[in-house]
Order: sequence, then C-alpha cells, then structure tokens
Amino acid sequence: MARVFITGSTDGLGLAAARTLLDEGHEVVLHARSRKRAAAMSDLAPRARGVAIGDLSSKRDTRAIADQVNSLGRMDAVIHNAGVYLEPARGSTPEGHAQTLAVNVLAPWMLTAWIDRPGRLIYLSSGLHRDGGGSLDDIDWTKRRWNAGKAYAESKLYLVALALAVARRWPDVSSNAVDPGWVPTRMGGPGATDDLEEGHLTQTWLAVSEDAAAKSSGGYWHHRKREKPAAEALDPDFREKLVEKLEQLTGVRVV
Repeated sequence: MARVFITGSTDGLGLAAARTLLDEGHEVVLHARSRKRAAAMSDLAPRARGVAIGDLSSKRDTRAIADQVNSLGRMDAVIHNAGVYLEPARGSTPEGHAQTLAVNVLAPWMLTAWIDRPGRLIYLSSGLHRDGGGSLDDIDWTKRRWNAGKAYAESKLYLVALALAVARRWPDVSSNAVDPGWVPTRMGGPGATDDLEEGHLTQTWLAVSEDAAAKSSGGYWHHRKREKPAAEALDPDFREKLVEKLEQLTGVRVV
C-alpha cells in the first residue's frame, strides 16, 4: 500500500486518480483550493488520509499545503496534477506573478522543495508543451503582451523540464512527466477526443506500480508509453537556466 498526495483532486483527472488509488487500497491525501471546493470531495474525503487546503497561486498557501502534507507522514508519491488552462489575462498573484505560471509551475517547484522527499514524483504536462519553446527571458510575462495559449504551452514545457531536472538532481527519486491527452474534463471541455480513463491511469501507474518501467525516472509518458519530449526539455542548459529562473522568482531552491 502506498501513500500518495494529489494536487487539484476536486475534479477531473485528479479526482479520477484519487478514486482509482483509493479503490485499489492505497492511502491518498487530497487537495482543494478552498474548503468550499473540498465539499466536492465529500464522497472521497472520509476514505482519504487527509485533505490539504490551500490556493496554489499563493506562496503562503503553498507553504501551508506542504506543511499539512508533511504532518500526515512521508508520501510515497506526489502527483502534481493541479493546473489552470486559458487564463483570459495575465492576472496577478499575491506575489505579483502571472496566474498560469504560479499555479502550473511555481507551485509544483515549491512543493517539490518543501514536501518531505517522496519516492516518486509525477508532473502533469501536455502535448501542447511542444508549442512552448522560446526564450526564458520573460517567463513571468511582465514584458510581453499576454497570450493565454502560449503561456499555457510554456508552463507545460517548464514542467517537463522540471521533472527531468529533478530526476538528475535526485537519483533516489523516480521523477517523470505525463501527457494525459486531450480528455473531457472541465479544463479539456466536452469536445475532447481522448479517453478520460487512459488520461489518469498513467499517473496512478507511475505512482504505485512495481513494474520496472513505472519505477524508472526522467521520462515523458503518454498512455503508459514513454515518448520523446520537446528538445528544450532534453537540453541540460535549458533546464538549468529554468531552475535559476524559478529560484529567482520564488526564493526557493530544490537541493
């Protein structure tokens, strides 16, 4: 039996992953942005190890989430599932960051640093990460004109690069990125053409399976098959420059 923390588990892929793991007999720590959102998990919460509450767009809340998780004991795996999609404007978090960057990238970065090191890390990316290439000069969108699609694609590229950077830094941890496909969740919309079940089973497999492939590290996965990610994610220089940017923006280091 494994103990797994899943961010953004009130709906969509996170909720499906939580339900699957609970049904398989694993311990699951859920996450909701607010107590109101946590009410959506009323059927699962009684079966869970606990529910962490906090808004991932806030550094203070993200720290509180990590503290709540750590208080429940060491996790065997953490699934960084939470994310936002096409934000209509850059927005501004309490620390002044773009909403898409804060939730999709800065929060997973900080949680990676602050949650007691698990055996496995899974970062939810997207096939759209291939459209996220470009300069790292303005990852927080303080100079460029806002482009929601580009910002999302960049954030998902950064997550793949982050997963691979952590895999290199922490050889004792299995760190992987996942493309769940275009699935009919609240984020994906009703027109999505991929299978919802296949969309969440890769991350649960990577989190708990004893298969040798599932225990490997530094991969980019789609439907339990390892694929080649965008060239930038494979570039050690790009990854290290991204890490430097994340350290500068958050004041937090992953060591």
